[in-house]
Amino acid sequence: MRENMIGRANVEDTPELQEYYRQLAQHEAGALWTVANKIEPWFPKSSSQATLWRYRDLRELVLRSVDLVTPEQAGRRVVMLTNPGRRDVSASVGWLYSGLQVMRPGEEASAHCHSASALRFIMEGAGAYTVVDGHKMTLNARDFVLTPNGTWHQHGVEESGEWCVWQDGLDIPLVNALEANFYAVHPDLVQKPTFPVDDSTLTFGGPGLMPVNFKWDKPYSPLFKYQWDATYEALQNYARVSDGSPYDGIIQQFVNPVTGGPVMPTMGASMQMLRPGEHTRAHRHTGSVMYQVAKGSGYSIVGGKRLDWQEKDIFCVPSWEVHEHANGSASEDACLFSFNDFPVMRALGLYREEAWDDNGGHQRVTAQQ
Repeated sequence: MRENMIGRANVEDTPELQEYYRQLAQHEAGALWTVANKIEPWFPKSSSQATLWRYRDLRELVLRSVDLVTPEQAGRRVVMLTNPGRRDVSASVGWLYSGLQVMRPGEEASAHCHSASALRFIMEGAGAYTVVDGHKMTLNARDFVLTPNGTWHQHGVEESGEWCVWQDGLDIPLVNALEANFYAVHPDLVQKPTFPVDDSTLTFGGPGLMPVNFKWDKPYSPLFKYQWDATYEALQNYARVSDGSPYDGIIQQFVNPVTGGPVMPTMGASMQMLRPGEHTRAHRHTGSVMYQVAKGSGYSIVGGKRLDWQEKDIFCVPSWEVHEHANGSASEDACLFSFNDFPVMRALGLYREEAWDDNGGHQRVTAQQ
C-alpha cells in the first residue's frame, strides 16, 4: 500500500501491522492510512461512466412494458437508465436517477409523494398531464415539469390523447444515501385538481413578470411547468444578442421566478442551444449532469469518449469529467435539455469548474459509443 506522493499513506505492510489491523477489526475499527488514498483522492474520481442511451434502441422495449404490467401493478411503469458504474444504487450518473415512463390514453398512475425531488421532460405524445398538490398541468412534447419533494402528484393521459413517453429525473440515490427517503400513497389514490388547469403557467406567463403581492414560502419553484415554445424562443432571442458560453453555447437555466435560484433545492435544470456547426470548448466541473437531446443531432466528447446523439437520445457527464459538445448540422440548431445536482454542490460549497486548455481546448477521442 505504498504511495509516493507527499502527504499520503506510505506504510509498508508487516506481520506486526497485519496483526494490528486484525485486532482493530475485532472492535469494528480500522487504520485510516489503509484507505486514505481511496477516500481522500487528489481530485474527484467518479465511479460513473460516460454513457449514451439511444432512444431508437429503447423505444420498443419501453412501449412493450405496457402489455406486461399496469400502472397499478408497477406503481410507476418505468424503464430505468442504469449507469455501468452505478448499478448498485440504481443511479444513471453520480447520485441522479433517470428512467423512461410510458402511459397510454386513459391511464392514470396513483397519486403519491416522496422525499426525493422529481422532474419530467416530455419526449413524445399528446394529452399527458400532471397534477401537483391540486395544480393540473397539460403537457406537450419538450415541456419540462416539476414534482418537488413532499408534494402529492400523479400522472396520466387523457382518453383523447396519445401514447406518451417522458424522462423521469430524480435525486433518489442521493436521498437514499442520506438515509432520508419516505414514500406514501395518497389515501384516495387520486387527487382532484383544486386550481384552474395550467394556473401555474398562466400565473407566470410573462418573462420577468410576477403578480403583485404573490405569496410563496416553499423551497421550490411555484412554476411547475416550463413550456418548450417559450424556452426555445428565449434561447433564440438570447442568441441574437450574445455569443453565449464558450463551453455550453447559448444556455439558460430554468429558475424559480420568486427567488431567481434553482427550481428545486437539490436539482437544477437548463436548456442549451448549439448553433449550426458550433463546437464548444472543453471544460469540467464538480456535479453530475443528465442530458436529453431536445432538438437536432451532434456529438459530445466526455472523458475522451465520443457519444454521437440525435433527438430524444439521453447521455450523462460524470462529475469532474472533461466534456465538450458539437452540433452535427451546418444549417440547423441543436438543443440539449439537462438536469443536474449543482444546487447541492453549491449549497455545500463544493462546486468547482475549470477550462480544459490542452490541445487547443479540445479532447482527443480515444473511444466511441
